[in-house]
Amino acid sequence: MSATTEHSDTTHWDDELDAVGLICPLPVLKARKRLLAMETGQVLRLLASDPAAVIDVPHFCQEAGHHYLSMQDDGETQAYLIKRG
Repeated sequence: MSATTEHSDTTHWDDELDAVGLICPLPVLKARKRLLAMETGQVLRLLASDPAAVIDVPHFCQEAGHHYLSMQDDGETQAYLIKRG
């Protein structure tokens, strides 16, 4: 299931995880589980509203060997793109 973001570039994702409304550490724990089921190089789009995710997601990527690609913030919800390492 591939989709394009609203950006003008060609960034895409292979799977999406809606963690809106969940608080730390649930967004990262659910992302970890989802990424383990994905193939290396595939991209997960993580939707989150927890303010701590801005710190937790990049830290998780660094620690777990995944690639933090980007974050788009609409004010209430953030969309993170994570490439499985």
